[in-house]
Amino acid sequence: SQNYGHFVISPLESGYGITLGNALRRVLLSSLPGAAVTSIRLSGIHHEFSAIPHVREDTTQLILNVKQLRLKSHSEDPVRLHVEITNEGPVTAGDLIAPPEVEVVNPDQYLLTADSNDVDLDFELVVSTGRGYSPAEERTRLPLGEIPVDAIYSPVKKAAYRVERTRIGQQT
Repeated sequence: SQNYGHFVISPLESGYGITLGNALRRVLLSSLPGAAVTSIRLSGIHHEFSAIPHVREDTTQLILNVKQLRLKSHSEDPVRLHVEITNEGPVTAGDLIAPPEVEVVNPDQYLLTADSNDVDLDFELVVSTGRGYSPAEERTRLPLGEIPVDAIYSPVKKAAYRVERTRIGQQT
């Protein structure tokens, strides 16, 4: 399918399966380029432990939901996505307004629920490209009001391998 790959490599000499499988798994999880949210800015919120007025989730829970976004970026430069929330109800990744060079792969990803029509929230996400993992602590020089987010750039979220015994002539 579009989100799953299954590969069979056989037959291999004894001991090669684990070596090859582990190397492929490590490369898939850590070395492929991808896109991720690196910071978030919420109107009126200055740190990640704040409550968001008229929103069911606090800032920490929103950041955890944002980290589940799967993005595809065709830009080498950081790109900003935004959404303005003025009505009550759920907000998903499909509600984000993205420039043409960024695609939200999982538009059904839940972000937050506004629990009142009095809500007036504007938030921006900064999407960057990279490889592997980048902790939020690496981004200390952000503009005031922008909250850093841990970024997992790899487009592959899970990789596993299985080695089975095969018989080649007299060898197993």
